[in-house]
Amino acid sequence: MNQTLERPAPHASVPVFADLRGKTALVTGGSRGLGAATALALARSGVRVAVNGRDRTALAASVGALRDAGGEAEAFVADCSELSQVEALRDAVLTRFGAPDFVLAFAGGGSGRPTPVHEIDERDWRSSLDHNLTATFFVAKCFLPGMLVRGSGALLTMASAGARIVAGAPAGYAAAKAGVIALTRQLAHELGPRGLRANCLSPSAVLTERTRDHLSQERQTQMLRAFPLGRLGEPADVAAASLFLLSDASAWITGQVLDVAGGRVML
Repeated sequence: MNQTLERPAPHASVPVFADLRGKTALVTGGSRGLGAATALALARSGVRVAVNGRDRTALAASVGALRDAGGEAEAFVADCSELSQVEALRDAVLTRFGAPDFVLAFAGGGSGRPTPVHEIDERDWRSSLDHNLTATFFVAKCFLPGMLVRGSGALLTMASAGARIVAGAPAGYAAAKAGVIALTRQLAHELGPRGLRANCLSPSAVLTERTRDHLSQERQTQMLRAFPLGRLGEPADVAAASLFLLSDASAWITGQVLDVAGGRVML
């Protein structure tokens, strides 16, 4: 079979989930990439969206796109790896929107090129854990109390295929994302009796703007062999999976890791 990058993506658009209309969501890491795509999909389903990021310019552009689509959105600048900033983010979101129905803890990143474990310096190791695992913990810690008072809602976290298989990710990043999976399962166990759900997304190679800039066309074509569905992912694939895991369609699903990976990960 001759696989090319021009192969049509069958899931290039995100369906509207009518049951989400009127709800409120916080999307951390929502200024670009998967967070921005998911925030836009939420707005198109009638969700009020609090969008968090560190880059004011990118954050303004993301919120502008949501408003252009007819959504109600507000920008909130904070570094989720700093507890004091997440506490301030919580207070600002509560003042503007009240306790969110959905918290999407997508802030993270920093995968970069793999380095042998014995060559990783302490700063890089701690940075990977802080910006991925610790940031997810801080967001859950600060926002869950308000959701628990209401007794309903859903938490969605972001892992990576690098946490599921040996996929060439740096060790610190892979370890941090594996920690996000374990944390999500623990949260699901704790929160289920209180009426809340917690699930985790684990994307593989998704063609965000950043990924397109870093992967040559030749490299993208080479990567296709690893994906049974014959294409790399699009941000809309992750956004659609996110909305499903927040919607009533997944009302009896919690503590799960959804591999949005084109079949690359089968465990």
